[in-house]
Amino acid sequence: MFILADKKNKGLLNETEILSLLQQLNVTASARVAKQKFKEIAANNPRPQKNSLNKEEFLQLYKDLTTRPEIYFLMARYASNKDYLTTDDLLIFLESEQGLTRVGKDHCVEIINHCEPTVEGKKKKCMGIDGFTKYLMKPTNDLFNADCLQVTQDMTQPLSHYFIASSHNTYLLEDQITGKSSVAGYTKALCELCCRCVELDCWDGANDEPMIYHGRTLTSKILFKDAVEAINDCVFETSDYPVILSLENHCSMKQQSVMANYLKDILKDKLHVVPPDRDKDCLPSPEELKGKILIKNKKLAEDSGEDYVSAEEEEEDFDSGNITLNGDQNIKNLSPKKSLKKLPSNGKEDLKATKKTIKLSKELSDLVTCCKSVRFENFANSAEDQKYWEMSSLGETTAKKLITTHPEEFVNHNKTFLTRIYPSGKRVDSSNYSPVDMWNFGCQMVALNYQTGGLAMDLNTAKFNNNGRCGYILKPSVMREKIAYFNPACKDAIAGVTPQILRIKIISGQQFPKPKMSNTKGEVIDPFVSVSVYGIPADTVQEKTRTVTNNGFNPVFDETFEFHINLPELALVRFVVLDDDFIGDAFIGQYTIPFVCMQQGYRHVRLQNSLGEPMYSVTLFIHVTITGEEETGKIKRTSLKRSKKGRDYTRLRTVGVPAVDETFKTAIQPIRDGTDLRENVQNALGTLKETCGVAPRSNIKQCLRLLASRLEASSQTVNLILTMDEQYPCFECDGEMPDVLKKAMAALEQVTQESRNLIQRCDSVHERITQCERAGMEWHEEFQNVCIKEGLKEKRLSKAIENYAWNIRVIKGQADLLLAAREESSEYLRQIPEAAMASGLVSNLAEDSKQSET
Repeated sequence: MFILADKKNKGLLNETEILSLLQQLNVTASARVAKQKFKEIAANNPRPQKNSLNKEEFLQLYKDLTTRPEIYFLMARYASNKDYLTTDDLLIFLESEQGLTRVGKDHCVEIINHCEPTVEGKKKKCMGIDGFTKYLMKPTNDLFNADCLQVTQDMTQPLSHYFIASSHNTYLLEDQITGKSSVAGYTKALCELCCRCVELDCWDGANDEPMIYHGRTLTSKILFKDAVEAINDCVFETSDYPVILSLENHCSMKQQSVMANYLKDILKDKLHVVPPDRDKDCLPSPEELKGKILIKNKKLAEDSGEDYVSAEEEEEDFDSGNITLNGDQNIKNLSPKKSLKKLPSNGKEDLKATKKTIKLSKELSDLVTCCKSVRFENFANSAEDQKYWEMSSLGETTAKKLITTHPEEFVNHNKTFLTRIYPSGKRVDSSNYSPVDMWNFGCQMVALNYQTGGLAMDLNTAKFNNNGRCGYILKPSVMREKIAYFNPACKDAIAGVTPQILRIKIISGQQFPKPKMSNTKGEVIDPFVSVSVYGIPADTVQEKTRTVTNNGFNPVFDETFEFHINLPELALVRFVVLDDDFIGDAFIGQYTIPFVCMQQGYRHVRLQNSLGEPMYSVTLFIHVTITGEEETGKIKRTSLKRSKKGRDYTRLRTVGVPAVDETFKTAIQPIRDGTDLRENVQNALGTLKETCGVAPRSNIKQCLRLLASRLEASSQTVNLILTMDEQYPCFECDGEMPDVLKKAMAALEQVTQESRNLIQRCDSVHERITQCERAGMEWHEEFQNVCIKEGLKEKRLSKAIENYAWNIRVIKGQADLLLAAREESSEYLRQIPEAAMASGLVSNLAEDSKQSET
């Protein structure tokens, strides 16, 4: 290739020719890095001209840009021949490290044909270091699981059971004082950022044309009509699921009617106008509302004959008297907002006498269906009087107070009613608050300033990258089920949720650029990596690697961190690369991902800049392991052969009402039976891995492959015969087997027996557990009255309700765990005969078992 590129036959190539040749060779290094390396090598040549490279110097450049020692050492661990990977080697790597179970040698051949650059390698069906590096850089080996690019969650639940991607002041491209307004804000939010709730701040305009802008400021203005047309053009371009138009209405009656006409004329059939069903008790689902646009606004009271509504202005959230700039600087120059007027002793008030009101056009009011805006008073009033189609908007300051004072009530409120949270009016620079705090308490529409990049938007974008980027994320079941006690601020175990252990090894970085606006002199940086988990308080933590000095091209960190994840569905994992500088650590790049979207194994993390845009060829190379907390413990304990008596069974709590406690006691034995079935399988599997000498996260295929190699190396002649007993695998031995192999085969037989036992007993045990759940649920409607009759008051009553909900969740969770264990056991039994045949552990399947299968 070098000779072909040397068209003048000088034996030298200049910088432009070198860059072109690298591109032809599919070298992924950025032009910036390639130029830097070119200059370094050219500067050391003995020739007077330092602007060209000869063939040997080019080869050095190519190796510097493409060879990564950490990948070479990884390949050497799995290569039967140190110079390349065979299909067998690659298959072992895919199964043991990348977590692929249903792949074979044909798949490995496909990978080699696609990634191996040499003709000889493809012909011999083997892969060298260049091909292996290319394979690990493929999108399929990114950290983000491609399955999450599809809508995989249940979309048939009530709207209140989802987090909804929501934008605040969508029309603004800059700050809230003099910033520019544009319809591009709506286009970007809806099409690029999977937003499903946008805001329209509406004011009277000239010539009876309603305008959108940030009222009483110097922001520019756009026509309401233009905004609605822009929304209509792109609203369902990337997602069919419903969009909510949040109207902040400051218009006169006349221009409100104009707004209503524009909405009807432009949106046509997309506009949702079906009134809520009063016979139901929950909102329609995203699936039911596909292709529809909902209007969120005030609504006239039915049959009242009046045309006024309350007009509390959401944006006036100046209760602390501070203006916030850049998210964390406060300027105390505003007087505090006047305290709210207290209600009379009868709890009622004259709407017109005590609240600021505005007239509302009936035409506009009639367009409001499932998202009627009402003022939030307190949780007791909402539980008593609020209709399921009514929702409230809360400023971040108010929401934070409720999080502190009424955590459980806030979560329960959001199971039925939609809640929109918006940034404080003090944030005149369009900065953002942390959305995680609001998601933790089930708030669905956590509105952010999409025009402002940074941590908050990185978290928001990451969260809604899941579930096909459709703009809707199903909340965890503990935040949806009516009988479920959940306080996100509490650090106790969460009933019915299995904690996960996340281990992340930060191996290396690739092609880190110098930070913009950096104080560092010269071109060389000193990078380090910060890894953070954002979620409920018990899960929120940050770790940092050491600093690698003077190396931004290929720094090696080689550090491992372990994180305990109590509520996986809410956890977000964030990687940030920074330049260690004594003046202030400068930002290089970041990547944020939902925990549930992470792939295990060796993965590349493609970093993004401060605006969330991808950075070409700037990556982290990491290794990820995820295990259940219980699973980790079981493997460690298998050699101890702990008896049932020593097991830590899940415990139910005492409610304090004898009849109810007796009901829950009936669940103790079936829960223990289910636990025994699950743990017996895990203990047997742990013993097999221990006997085979493989890592805890290894799978059955690896164990059988290792047994096959030992059997082949044995000096004794032994034949293993595989038979299927009612579709369960059994092994028969022909010949004398060495003791080591006897132990391993006995352990394998134990895995088969325990898996079979679980599968056969699962239905009956599961039915007993769910029967106990149903019996417990029968107390639900009258539970509080029963407690009061037993003399439980205040704290004891509250604790009884909490423990009752805990028990219901635990019982349901145990039933779910048993079903999941059955799926795992079925997979184990599928893998055993498949791996035994593929590895050569057995030569064939016994004839009688083949016939029995037919």
